[in-house]
Order: sequence, then structure tokens, then C-alpha cells
Amino acid sequence: MALTDSKLKALNGKKHDKSPIKIADRDGLSVYHRKTGKLSFVYRYRYNGKPQDLTLGNYPVMGLAEARAEALECRRLLAGGHDPKVQRQLKKTKILEAVSVADALNYWLDNYAAKNRANHQKHRSQFEKHVFPFIGHLPLEQCETRHWVKVFDDITNGTHHRPAPKASGYILQNAKQALKFCRNRQFAQSTALDDLNVADIGEHQEKKDRVLSWSELMDVYAWTHNVKANWYYRNLIHLLIVFGCRTQELRLSRISEWDLKEMIWTTPKANSKTGQEIKRPIPESIKPLIEHLIQTSKTPMLLGEVKRPEAVSLFGSSLCKKLGHKQGWTLHDLRRTFATVLNDIEIEPYVVEQLLGHALTGVMAVYNRSQHLEKKRVALDVWTAKLTETESQSNVVGIR
Repeated sequence: MALTDSKLKALNGKKHDKSPIKIADRDGLSVYHRKTGKLSFVYRYRYNGKPQDLTLGNYPVMGLAEARAEALECRRLLAGGHDPKVQRQLKKTKILEAVSVADALNYWLDNYAAKNRANHQKHRSQFEKHVFPFIGHLPLEQCETRHWVKVFDDITNGTHHRPAPKASGYILQNAKQALKFCRNRQFAQSTALDDLNVADIGEHQEKKDRVLSWSELMDVYAWTHNVKANWYYRNLIHLLIVFGCRTQELRLSRISEWDLKEMIWTTPKANSKTGQEIKRPIPESIKPLIEHLIQTSKTPMLLGEVKRPEAVSLFGSSLCKKLGHKQGWTLHDLRRTFATVLNDIEIEPYVVEQLLGHALTGVMAVYNRSQHLEKKRVALDVWTAKLTETESQSNVVGIR
């Protein structure tokens, strides 16, 4: 005779002194009435010729209707050749060991970004600041699109920090790539961001074209010689102007990269955005500065310490105001100015590209492995001469 809810209510908590009393229901489902009065739903079946008992749950936490549905699901698993006990254990393990949002993003950072993105620390910092505190603990598979949208809206609108619609779009792009990477490697599954675009939650990063005027650049260059200015930043920015390099290449630069015998600075692949080693000649005019930095540094780093990229970027953005410039600029704009002026004085474009550390394209990328060190050296000598005005502008000639 099938069980009823009223019968279960009557038996629940009723103690006895016998072995567990088995009360059959249907479809292999039974209730075990134990000495303590506890009622357990048990599904009995045979798998691979052997009898098996599978406890589904306890009454009243699990109701009769739910127990019957679980028993029916077990029958379906058996029909498909699966052992219900094993499948339930796998399901439980999946829940207990669920990959969180933070786990998934860190997996991408550690296994992809750290190996392929020179600015991977920036990605990590953005996730730690804007994502992990709010949804990082959630199981990735249960984190819905609406949860992500709330995070991006908070970044765009400045709910927790200053409004940053461009950062919101940038973080979305990285998060989408991270979830796809996790899916491809079967680490975790989520398609919550697949249909979400930058325009839905923030703004695309604008393609910047700010180039400092020569007088503005000279203001900055003069500031780097001011002994009252911040020691770290004036040396950093002075070298940024001289080499036209990326900020991170100097921020992460170690003393061992600077060969003052051969007069070559070698940026390792790990610090290069393109993942390629970059060699730049060291102009004679700045050799004393490099020697001074090496002698005074108390760490393996050229500039004595490693500041966070956000701090460096913030200082660079504020410098234009300190110098009284009406139009804002960033440290990256110094690099664009370097490239523009060198092209204006007719330094060959491929030499400028190599000084910038850009990857060559087409056939040159495959066959041309030359570093063109001598041409780079001449170009930097012309550039530093122009900066220090040891050559008049009329004496600056193109290199062909």
C-alpha cells in the first residue's frame, strides 16, 4: 500500500525498540522507520547484478512528493546505464567544489594573461577592486547575467568608486575572454556574458591622439631636472621621454637589464607587451643618470621600487595640471609625442617602430630579425640632442 503524508506525519518522531521498519511505497521507494523515530526515504535497486540501497533524504526535510520524484529520476538514470548512487555523489561533489567567479577569473589570469599580457597585473587589480568583493564568492555557474550587469553598472555609475564607464567596458571584455578560456579548457561553464556588449554597460576606450606641443614637452623635461620634484617620478618620466618606452617597461625594469659596457638596455619578454625582447641603445648623454640610479638603488630594481600601475598613471595624469597645461595628457601621450616628433624629423618609420617596441608585421615579422641597433642609436642621439638643444633644429637631418 502506497505511503501517504498523513501516515508519515503520524510515524515521524515515534520511537520503537525494533530494527528499522521498512514501509514500501512504489517504484522502488521505501521509508525506513528507525528506532529514534527518524524517517528516511530509501531507493532500492539492482546495478550490475548487485542489490543497492540509496538514501534519498529524511522526512520532513524531504517531502513524499519530492522523494517520489527523486526515485523516478533514479529509474531514468538506471535506464541510461548509470548508477544512481554514483551520479548523486558526482552531483554533490560538483556543488561542494563549485568554481567561484573569483576562481574562474584567477584561472584565466594565472594560465593565460600572466603568460600573454604584459599588463596582466592591471587586469588582476581591476578584478580585485570591482568584481571580487561583490560576486567573487558566487558559484560561476549560478552567477547570472543580471549579477554581472549590476557589477558593471556600479563601475559605470561610480557606486563604490569614482564613475568609470570606460573601465567598465574594459573589464567586461577581459571577463568575457576569461569565461571563454575556462569553457574551452573545461575548467568551468558559464555563458552569462556571451550576449553582453560594451555598449550595454559602459563605453569603449577611445583611440587617443594627444600629442604634446614642443613647449609642453620642454616643460615636462625641465620638471624632470627639478630636484624638488618627486625622485621616483622625475627619473621615471625623464627616461620615458628619452626612450619613448611603455611605462611598465621602466616600472618593472631591473638593474640587470642595463649593460653600460655595450650601452644597451634590454627589456625582457616578460615586461614587453608584445612578448618580444626589446633592445634599445643607451645614449651617452644619460649614462651618468643610469649609473647614479644603479648606485643609489637598494633593490634589484632600477628605480628602487615597483609602484602600482594605477599610482603611476594617476600621478602622470595630474602632472599636466601642476605644469599649468590647459589640455590634459597622460604618460602614454609622451610616447605618442616621441613617435610623432621622430617621424617628423624623418627617422625611418621601422626604426621608430622598433624603438617603440612594436611588433613588425607581414614578411618583416617572419624574416627580419635585425634589431637595427646602430640606426636606433643614431636616432636616439638625434632625439636627445634635440631635447637638450645641443644641436639646433636646423642641423637635425633625416636618416635614410
